[in-house]
Amino acid sequence: MRKILICALLILGIGFVSPAISSAYNFGDYRSVTLATKAWDALSKGDIEAVLAYTNKCIELYGEKARRMQASMDGYVEGPKEDIFKKWALNDVATCLFIQAEAYRKANMMDEAKETYQKLIDNYSYGQCWDVGGWFWKPAEAAQEKLDAIEAGLDADFSDSTSSGLATKAWEAYAADDLESVLLYTNKCIKLYGAKAKEMQASLTEFPWETNEEIFSYWALNDVGTCLFIQGDAYKKAGMTEEAKISFNQLIDNYYFAQAWDPKGWFWKPAEGAEQRLLEIEEM
Repeated sequence: MRKILICALLILGIGFVSPAISSAYNFGDYRSVTLATKAWDALSKGDIEAVLAYTNKCIELYGEKARRMQASMDGYVEGPKEDIFKKWALNDVATCLFIQAEAYRKANMMDEAKETYQKLIDNYSYGQCWDVGGWFWKPAEAAQEKLDAIEAGLDADFSDSTSSGLATKAWEAYAADDLESVLLYTNKCIKLYGAKAKEMQASLTEFPWETNEEIFSYWALNDVGTCLFIQGDAYKKAGMTEEAKISFNQLIDNYYFAQAWDPKGWFWKPAEGAEQRLLEIEEM
């Protein structure tokens, strides 16, 4: 396996991280969070060799501690972020495995990517990763999404996992008549931001209207509502009318005051669009 991996990396122009090469890297204070941070930086630069050096070092040093933390749990830690941070080894090892799998995927080494995603899911499923945007996300769930995308022959890009970034990707997939990608991006947006969107919806008694800035301040509601409209319309275009009705009704029932920005310079209301689409379906 080692010889095959070395050959594959050489063919791709990527150097394999041998112990000798690995020792040349600066591991800083060797803390798990430091190694994960360095791995993220290496991934962003496309330095696969460095990714493997930092992630393997983190797994080597903290993998056993992470497994013990995982074994002591029966679900994700919820509550204050301080409680989640207490599972530091599990969080950072899970994150490093996700980064490592992403590096393999970007190098088109799909067998190695799938093996690493699955290792994360099987052994460190309760790890969580802190996003600098101010929330935690779950590497094992992201790994499963990546595996599903690989099996479906898709190359889902979640590099911008903001609500607006996911909505933009969903629109692009919709324009390309790519229903599977539409569902990947819209479901991701709903999973990440649905709760925040419902909170915003509950605070309103009418559509915000005073200024563009006021409307944009309801970002989660707007983007989740938009994604449900995209999802429903993609189903409708594909002739899947029952699925379309479910998505449209979910939008109307839960995110009615969402508004979507048109690049031409105005807002429109996805729930009203959904109501019109439902009438069209009834007339079919």
